[in-house]
Amino acid sequence: MIESMYQVQRESQSFWVPLRGCRYHVRQWGTPTPGATPLVLAHGWMDVAASWQFMVDAFSEAFAQQRPIIAMDWRGYGLTESPPTDSYWFPDYLADLDALLDALYPDQSIDLVGHSMGGNVVMMYAGTRPERIRRLVNLEGFGMPATRPAQAPGRMGQWLDELKAQRGGSNDLKPYADAAGVASRLMKTNQRLGQDKATWLAQHWAQPGSDGQWRILGDAAHKVVNPYLFHVDEALEMYRRIAAPVLAVEASDDSLGMWWKGKYTLAEFHERLQAVPVLEKATIQDAGHMLHHDQPQTLAAMIEKFTR
Repeated sequence: MIESMYQVQRESQSFWVPLRGCRYHVRQWGTPTPGATPLVLAHGWMDVAASWQFMVDAFSEAFAQQRPIIAMDWRGYGLTESPPTDSYWFPDYLADLDALLDALYPDQSIDLVGHSMGGNVVMMYAGTRPERIRRLVNLEGFGMPATRPAQAPGRMGQWLDELKAQRGGSNDLKPYADAAGVASRLMKTNQRLGQDKATWLAQHWAQPGSDGQWRILGDAAHKVVNPYLFHVDEALEMYRRIAAPVLAVEASDDSLGMWWKGKYTLAEFHERLQAVPVLEKATIQDAGHMLHHDQPQTLAAMIEKFTR
């Protein structure tokens, strides 16, 4: 198993930042030039900061050495230490990002990249703090299907039911016997992920407990549904206030269609994107939702070109 381990090209250094009751874990790659525009990477749901390693390795030497490149583990993920909770709230991610940027880059605008849930966060953040963002890259951050007010009572009831189920332990995440089991899970979820990358990522995506079982570094409370409905009109107002140029990148596989099965489509997402004032769209071929794993070289080249 060790023989097939992915060989890292650029090692990251870890540091921790105390903010909003959390001890945030941050990875930084390289020794940046002072005053250079930081590149901040925001991972998705049930993922970790280390997930960006393959893309960071694919950056050119000139690009990687000219600027700070950081990625944080969101609250409840990876090595970030956060207060115990039974559910997570989307606005907290925006507040955490705002506090992190205030702590690390208080007087600088940044280039911001978000994947999936992280893509949704960065789009909302860029519409709330437009002055903080120089360039914005959204990787398959589609948002959620439109909702109706009539769904509100049922959604609130679902939230209460899921909290009750969690108290009973029924929402606990499945443990794995060893790192090889975690790697197999990663490859089952993403069939394009090679053994070498899965083996490496498993060491960062999960850790062994005192019982020897490996557990994913993601709080099971993230599985609890949000009690409040997603409002498209509010999201569009955020999009309209984004001042930075936006690059929206999709994979050739229609993961949105696979998830929602017609309840929410790529065509609807593209219609929403029309609210973004300065927009570029791109598609990466032979890739699924984890496009930073599937085609890291192609994605790295896109980001380099867009943020230069």
